[in-house]
Amino acid sequence: MTQIVQCANFVTPRSGGLRTAMRHLAEGYAALGHEVVQIVPGHRDEVERTPWGTIHRLHAPVLPGSGGYRVIPRPARVTQLLSALAPDRLEVHDRLTLRGLGRWARRHDLPAIVVVHERLDLLAARLVPGGMRLRRMIDADNRRLATGFDTVVCTTDWAAQEFDRLPAPNLRRVPLGVDLIGFHPANRDFALRLKLSPDGAALLVTAVRLSPEKAPMRVVETVRELVSRGLPIRCVIAGDGPLRERMERAAAGLPIEFVGFLSDRGELARLLSSADVVLAPGPIETFGLAALEALASGTPVVVDAASALPEVIGSAGWAVPGRPTAFADAVQEVLGLPRGPARTRARERAETFDWARTAAGFLDAHEVEPRVVVR
Repeated sequence: MTQIVQCANFVTPRSGGLRTAMRHLAEGYAALGHEVVQIVPGHRDEVERTPWGTIHRLHAPVLPGSGGYRVIPRPARVTQLLSALAPDRLEVHDRLTLRGLGRWARRHDLPAIVVVHERLDLLAARLVPGGMRLRRMIDADNRRLATGFDTVVCTTDWAAQEFDRLPAPNLRRVPLGVDLIGFHPANRDFALRLKLSPDGAALLVTAVRLSPEKAPMRVVETVRELVSRGLPIRCVIAGDGPLRERMERAAAGLPIEFVGFLSDRGELARLLSSADVVLAPGPIETFGLAALEALASGTPVVVDAASALPEVIGSAGWAVPGRPTAFADAVQEVLGLPRGPARTRARERAETFDWARTAAGFLDAHEVEPRVVVR
C-alpha cells in the first residue's frame, strides 16, 4: 500500500472546486488500494477520519480580504507533520504558499508532484495593473516551480500553456472528473423550479465564488441585458464572496435571487438540473468544475471563450466573448432550441469526465500502480 499525502492551503468548507477535486482524488486513490492523508488549514488543530482517509487540519488564521480562506502561516508545521507521517508520495495543490514543499521533498527523497489550479500569468494580468508586463518574472517563477517538483500536473491544455512556453519537460496533463451519480438529470425538481420561477420564466443559474477573478458581475449585467430585450427571465446566483454586497446593490430591481454558498451538494445538484441554462462567467477558469457539474445535470452552459472551458464543454455548451451582450445572445439561442437534445448532449459530454479515470491518471503521474482491492 502506498501512502499519498495531499497538501493545500485555501481549503475550507466553502472552498468549492479545490476541496471537491482533492476529495474525489482521495476517494479514487483509496478505491485503488492506497492510503490517503490530507493536510489542510483549519480553525484549530484536529484530525478527522473519513471513509477514504485521514484529514489533518492545522490551525491557520483567515487571510484578510480573502472572504474566509485560511493559510497555514508556518510551512514548517507542514514539514514536521510530513516527517512524522513518512509518506511514499507527496501531492501539493498550492503553487504559491506551499511551493517550498517540493524542495523539502527532494531533500528527503520523497517523490512529489504539484497540481496547478490557476493560470498565474492571466490572473496577474486581470488583478494587477500592468500585470501582463510581469510575464517574464512569472515565467522565471514557473521554471523554478517546475524544477522544484518531480512532476507538474495541469488539468487542461489551456492551463498548461504557461508551462509549455518554458518549456517544462516534466509537465503532465490529467483532466479532472465530475460526480456523475450526484449530478444527474434525474435531479430535476419541478417543485423547486416552480418556487424559483412561479411565472414560468426561463431559469438561469450560476454557481460561482463572488470574487473579482471570477467576474460574477457579468451575470448581473447579462440578466439586465435580457430584461431589456423583454425576455421573461429569473436568475439564481449560488455562491458567496467579497463582491456579494456590491452585486446585490447592482442587481436591485432585477429578477435575481442570491442564495449564498450551497454546502449541501444535493441541493446544488437539484438547482443545476432544474435550470434552463447555467452561466459560467469566469475568464480565467482552468477547468471549471461547476460548469461540468451543470453538464452532468443535463443543463447546457454558456462560458467565456477566453477560459479553459471551451476545451471542457466541447459542443455541449456555448463559448462566447466575455461581454454581457454575447452571453445574452447565447442564452436566447439555448432557450430557442429543443430542450431534450440539448440536455442529452450535456450529459453525454459530462460522461467523458470520470473521476476513476482521473485518479488513475494522477497515480500514473505519481508513478504508482493501482492495487487490486478485494472487498
